[in-house]
Amino acid sequence: MKKLYKNIEGGNEIQCLACNHYCRIKPNQVGVCSVRKNANGELKLLVENRPVAINIDPIEKKPLFHFLPGTEIFSFGTFGCNFRCLFCQNWDISQFPKGNKSFEEYLEQTTEIWPPEKIVDYCVANKIPAIAYTYNEPAIFVEYCYETMVLAHQHQIKNVFVSNGYESRETIELVAPYLDAINIDLKSMQEKFYQRICGARLEPVLKNIRTFYEKGVWVELTTLIIPNENDSEQELKQIAQFIAEIDKNIPWHISRFFPSYQMENYPMTPLDTLKRAYEIGQKSGLQFVYAGNIIEESLENTYCPKCKALLIERQGYNVKIKDSFRNGRCLKCNTDIKGIWQ
Repeated sequence: MKKLYKNIEGGNEIQCLACNHYCRIKPNQVGVCSVRKNANGELKLLVENRPVAINIDPIEKKPLFHFLPGTEIFSFGTFGCNFRCLFCQNWDISQFPKGNKSFEEYLEQTTEIWPPEKIVDYCVANKIPAIAYTYNEPAIFVEYCYETMVLAHQHQIKNVFVSNGYESRETIELVAPYLDAINIDLKSMQEKFYQRICGARLEPVLKNIRTFYEKGVWVELTTLIIPNENDSEQELKQIAQFIAEIDKNIPWHISRFFPSYQMENYPMTPLDTLKRAYEIGQKSGLQFVYAGNIIEESLENTYCPKCKALLIERQGYNVKIKDSFRNGRCLKCNTDIKGIWQ
C-alpha cells in the first residue's frame, strides 16, 4: 500500500496526505485530527486496529436509502476527526484526543484490538453484507480502512464511508476501487460556515462529491439544517441545485438538528423548515429527497419519480419493500430506480 505521507526535505518534518488539510507535522507532534503522529520521521496511526465504537446498525442509519435497504451493516469508528464541528453528535470520540496529553496511554489501556481479519470474519460468520467506516471521519484512519476494505471485497462484503468529504486526492485514489457507497455531509454552501463552525473549507468537499460520483461510487448526501445558520431558502436552493447539476438521482437527506456539544443554545429545526427544504429539493428537480430525525412525518419513503408509486416505506428503521418494487425497478411503470439494491 502506498504510504499516505511524505518526508519534507531538510528535516524530520513530514506532510500527511490523508485529507485536504495536508498537515505538516513536526517530530513527536500530531496533525489536526490528533491521531496521525510524526514518529521519528514516519507517520504513526495511533488508532490503527483500535476502534472505540462498534455496532451492528440498520443501513438506513448511515443514512443510505438506495443501498441494500433493510439490511444490517457492521459499523465502526475510532477516536479523532479532521473537523471540529461545533454541533458534533459524536464529539466525545471525535474531539477527545485534541490536547489530551495522556491520549496514547489511554488508548492502549481502554480500547479492544480489532484488526481487519477480525472484522471481516465477524461479518462472514454473521452474514452481514457490508461494513461502514463511520462515527468519525474515515479519512483519518484510512490505512486501517483500506486493509479492511480489500479483505472485505475478497469475501464479497461491501464497503461504505460516512464522511465529511474532506479526503485528499491520494486517499480517494487509494480507496475508490474498494468503496461501494459513501454518504457525504454537505453541511453548507457557505465558505464562512465551514471555516467558523467546522474548521475546514467548502471547495474540497464540493470537488470530492463530484470525484466520488465520477469514479462510480454510489453517493448519497446529507445536510443537517441548523436554524439561522444554513436554513435560508437561498442556501437550500443552492445545495439542491448543486446536487441536481451532478445527477438528479443522488438522494438528498435533509436532517433535523438537535442542540448538541457547543451549540446547545440553538433551537431544534422547526418541522416547517424541513418541509420547506423537502419541497425546494423536489422543485429543483431532485428525484429523491428524504427528511430525517423526525418521527411524526413520513418524508422518508421512496416513490417512483415517474408514476409516484410507493416503492419503499420507512417508519424509523422499519423498512417495507413494496410489491411494486423489485431489483431496482418500479413494476408499475418499468422505471429504473438508481441505487445498489442487491
